[in-house]
Amino acid sequence: HNVSEGSEILLLGFHHLERLNSLFFLLLLLIYCVTICGNLLIIVVVSSSRSLHSPMYFFLTQLSISDVLLTTTIVPNMLHTLLHEGTSLSLNSCLVQFYLFIAAEASECLLLTVMSYDRYQAICNPLRYASVIDLTFCLRAILFFWLGIFSMELMVVLTMKHLDFCGNVIDHFFCDLEPLLELSCSDTFIMKLETLFLVIFLAICPVTVIIVSYVYIIFTILKIPSVTGRQKTFSTCSAHLTVVSLFYGSLITIYVFPRKQNAKTYLSLFYTVVTPLLNPIIYSLSNTDVKRALTTLFKITKSHIL
Repeated sequence: HNVSEGSEILLLGFHHLERLNSLFFLLLLLIYCVTICGNLLIIVVVSSSRSLHSPMYFFLTQLSISDVLLTTTIVPNMLHTLLHEGTSLSLNSCLVQFYLFIAAEASECLLLTVMSYDRYQAICNPLRYASVIDLTFCLRAILFFWLGIFSMELMVVLTMKHLDFCGNVIDHFFCDLEPLLELSCSDTFIMKLETLFLVIFLAICPVTVIIVSYVYIIFTILKIPSVTGRQKTFSTCSAHLTVVSLFYGSLITIYVFPRKQNAKTYLSLFYTVVTPLLNPIIYSLSNTDVKRALTTLFKITKSHIL
């Protein structure tokens, strides 16, 4: 039977956890609160500290916005699923969740790419850096990312909306591409073609740019004569490199290597829940500028309260 627009899609979530549901619910709730606070703190610190008014930190605030969007698209509904051992969404709500999820993931891909290009210019072409990565470049990049991504992803979702769906049970905690296509009884060739185009443009090309940037960065760092100079230069991009490795590592593991659905469900937690939590922690713990700005902000806040 066909599933019409008004029909409900049933998300099974973590039905195999059974007894651990309430424990997992509390853990997820805690992670969600810490993620939102951590990312908002990064935005506030960068906005209020003059020392952090540079392109790298501007892109970092955009990454935090993207993380807040990603985690808010997925986690509240997942908490509801855990609480009620499954949840139902209308097909339209499911497509909206899928749309926001892929938009947040794609923006993260492009932001991590422009951040690695920023590090490449800062380390390999320091004299030209200020003229290449200026305010105009930053604003254009962000405008292109957000508008471009939301329009391109909308095209995919509108194509998906015209498919006929014959099933209504998804064994996952959110509406992802693969589970949605499995419900469809239409020909999904055009849909898959569009997705492939987007994967090449929004994932494969960015990864290539990141790898090339880091190859140049590593060669440049190796040419620095002093060990302290090498360490100091590398420390400016170590946080970014960690975030890139975590983000792309989990995405590649889940989408490239075939796995059982249970394993996929748990691996999906990594880039929907864990990465948005770790990003602000990695950037604030490994970055002396951010730590200094945080201390100053706390001191100012404390003096205002007292």
